[in-house]
This record gives sequence, C-alpha cells and structure tokens, in this order.
Amino acid sequence: MSSADPPWAHEKAETHAPDPQWASKARTERARLMELLAPWLDDGVEHVGSTAVPGLAAKPIIDLMASVNDPDVVVEQASQRLAADGWCYVPPELDGRPWRRFFVKPDASGQRRMAHLHVIPSGHVRWAEQLAFRDILRRDDQLARRYAELKRRLTDQHGHDREAYTEAKATFIAEALQHGAELDTRPPD
Repeated sequence: MSSADPPWAHEKAETHAPDPQWASKARTERARLMELLAPWLDDGVEHVGSTAVPGLAAKPIIDLMASVNDPDVVVEQASQRLAADGWCYVPPELDGRPWRRFFVKPDASGQRRMAHLHVIPSGHVRWAEQLAFRDILRRDDQLARRYAELKRRLTDQHGHDREAYTEAKATFIAEALQHGAELDTRPPD
C-alpha cells in the first residue's frame, strides 16, 4: 500500500471490549446488503468474525460474508451499488486472497473501518469454516475467552501488520475447527 491509500488501509488493529451494538449494526448492514446483492446471492449474507460472538472482545469491525455464484460478476455488476452505499472495493492483488472479493466500509470520518464484506463463491470451504468457527465460539465460552486473550496479545504484537495478525490466529482457528468437528461426531451420552 502507498501513501495515496485511504487512511483506513493503514489503520492499526486494536481489540475492544465487547459492544452489544455490534449485533444491531450487523443486522442493519446485513439487511442492506441482502437488498443490494439480491440478484447475485445464493446462500445469503452472514455476520461472521468476532463481532458475531456475543461477549467476545474484537476489532470493532463488522464482518459480513456473502455467498454468490461468481464473485467477479458481483464486482462487475454490483460495485456501483455498493460504492453508493459506502463500500470500497479492495482488488485481489491488494487483498491477497484470490478465493474472495473484498470490500471495506469506512466510518463517516473515512479514517477507520466500520465493516468488511467478504464475497465468497457458493460452496467454497471458507463459507462453511467461517460459520463453523463463529458457531463454535458462540457455544464454548472457555474457547471464546482463550481466543479473546490471543487476539489481545496479537494486536499488541502485530497491530500495525494486519496480515501478520491474521496469520498468527490461523493455528488457533484450525484447532478450534478440529475440536468442533470432533464434538459434532461424538455420539450422544
């Protein structure tokens, strides 16, 4: 990224105490995206990430994930709609995740990120993983607390490097998904 990038592109990652307003903000953004993206949606729009887990400390950014047939078609055909609603497109070469198309919605000041939109192809493994991880954290308070502690440490260590922050969470997330899969396959007592 360069000095011509918007301020939110260089925003430091910070973990905040849980905010009950995250859920209502997500509902509002989700409803709006369901409207804007209706012609392209397959499995809808979901609130994911830490702000989707009640009581979990998080970066105060609402993560939303939309399942579509072809993310590139959405970029081509819906970018103007999304831009009119405040969403900024981050091209794949800057995002570094070729399996999705990514949009950021800055706050009114334009300085900080308010929301992320992850546009994912229908049936992609990331869709199921994101939902599974969210749901595991919602069910397991102890795991959620451990994740919050990890996130606080990582924002202290990697707050100015979002990629390093994200990569440093990968092992925990993989282990949580494995733990969740093991719980789901256990026979009832």
